[in-house]
Amino acid sequence: MRVLILGARGLLGTDLLKEWQSDELIPAGRAEADLRDLSQVEKLILGIRPEWIILSAAYTDVDGCEQNPERAFAVNQTGVENVARAAQSIAARVFLVSTDYVFDGKGTRPYETTDPIAPLNVYGASKAAGETALSKSQIAWCIGRTSWLFGVHGPSFPDKILRAAETRPELSVVHDQIGSPTYTRDLARAIRDLVVMDARGIVHITNEGFCSWFDFAREILAQSGRESIPVLPITTDQAARPARRPNYSVLSPASLHAFGIRTRPWQVALRSFLKEKTSQPAQ
Repeated sequence: MRVLILGARGLLGTDLLKEWQSDELIPAGRAEADLRDLSQVEKLILGIRPEWIILSAAYTDVDGCEQNPERAFAVNQTGVENVARAAQSIAARVFLVSTDYVFDGKGTRPYETTDPIAPLNVYGASKAAGETALSKSQIAWCIGRTSWLFGVHGPSFPDKILRAAETRPELSVVHDQIGSPTYTRDLARAIRDLVVMDARGIVHITNEGFCSWFDFAREILAQSGRESIPVLPITTDQAARPARRPNYSVLSPASLHAFGIRTRPWQVALRSFLKEKTSQPAQ
């Protein structure tokens, strides 16, 4: 099977290439095609003629999206539309990586794929628009919503905490946002398995369990031998970020379990991440 990975040099895309060895994978990034340019997207896809396209490329800077909504929608909505249009001409299937931020966070139980979406910020709205564009297209598709990604091939929350722990006597971390940390290695394996199964529809893919950013930070420090560093809980309002975040965005694993796929608890995945990080060559 020939699979085109869009966003292959990113946090997730790099791990997709590492975890997916059983098929012919073609990596591509912005150098090969700007998703906002239909002619570039068509040239790339028609030249490769893949059976599946994994769309992991996106504008994911949540606060940046708030400052630049035009770019957010150009990449996260129009980009999806362009990929779907090009895919239709060769009957390729598309897997879109989406986000928990399509929900408003007012729920009190894990979100199912059938729950209504109501994004609070520009990033979530642009990703929701991308989902809608794909679902209304005439091609076969699968959407994988995920959350709180961390991995060794790009900046992520654990890196931020570990760097801060080197220079600060104490850390302040938001305690009133709840979600599921997700290791990109595990997400990549799940996407691979879903595509191999020719999955359809919306699937929620995270590591098992949930926590607050505060709990996540304390676990990072504990597992890295820095538990002596104090972590102070603060509210979302005290953090004063440009974009609103959902207070509760835990995704139910039921849709993933329906395909016979299960993931590790996030604490176990974090241990693997820290081990992988320490084995990385120094930059």
